[in-house]
Amino acid sequence: MVEGVGDERRVGTLTLAGLPIGNLEDAPPRLLHALGSAAVVAAEDTRRLKAFVNRAGVRIGGEEGARVVSYYDANEAKRTSELLTGLREGGDVLVVTDAGMPGVSDPGYRLASACAEEGIPVTAIPGPSAVTTALVVSGLPTDRFCFEGFPPRKGLARYLGEMAGERRTMVFFESTHRIAATLRAMAEAFGTDRRAAVCRELTKTHEQVRRGTLAELVAWAEDGVRGEISVVVEGAGSPAAEATDEDLTGAVAALEEEGVRRKDAIARVAKETGVRKRYVYDLVHGIGGSGTEA
Repeated sequence: MVEGVGDERRVGTLTLAGLPIGNLEDAPPRLLHALGSAAVVAAEDTRRLKAFVNRAGVRIGGEEGARVVSYYDANEAKRTSELLTGLREGGDVLVVTDAGMPGVSDPGYRLASACAEEGIPVTAIPGPSAVTTALVVSGLPTDRFCFEGFPPRKGLARYLGEMAGERRTMVFFESTHRIAATLRAMAEAFGTDRRAAVCRELTKTHEQVRRGTLAELVAWAEDGVRGEISVVVEGAGSPAAEATDEDLTGAVAALEEEGVRRKDAIARVAKETGVRKRYVYDLVHGIGGSGTEA
């Protein structure tokens, strides 16, 4: 008998379920059914989950009940191991966070990644996302965008400086206590005239979308901004409209003639033109094809 043949064990299924980001009516029927039939639920905040299901009129696990465990940043590593063991043994696991999709600036990625590596089925119950909701109401380009999560507390200026040439629309999360300082740092890194939008309390009663230049938003935020906050920032202008390849290489050469080191000259030209530093570097060193970056 070939080892393993006829001795296959059933493994469980991991389900990542998106919860409404504010409005209870956004909860899909499939989510409510999953909560009502779950055997094991891993929740970022068990108290908030209890409040949610009470308002939704759902009993977790139905008549038989379910095992509800906490699953948050501080215990994610340990809990991932425990949940993975249960999945290997054939138990299904439902993961929910306070709002939005697990794994998007919330616990869930580690477990999904581990399951993918072991061939354990992973599925999702799609739900509202603050990322795409903020993007579409911002009034800024939506054809290409990137999600950056919460900006770092340390090295913020450097982090934003490295993104000054990003041409896609950028979406960030930020806390009420840091939003004013972050907007000021964005204005310094991206320019005061860069368009942006601050979206707070999305889908809730006091939803607000404030649009304007970063300079205007800095002034507005000085009085304080409350609630759950998403920030959407316009990407850098297209280099095709601002500088040709010849302009870029010429600007670097001019700085080098003034005594500026090539590395610093490339970084300076990239920041001033809104072109990615790697693109300017490749041009100067003759790497890749010609033509302005698309």
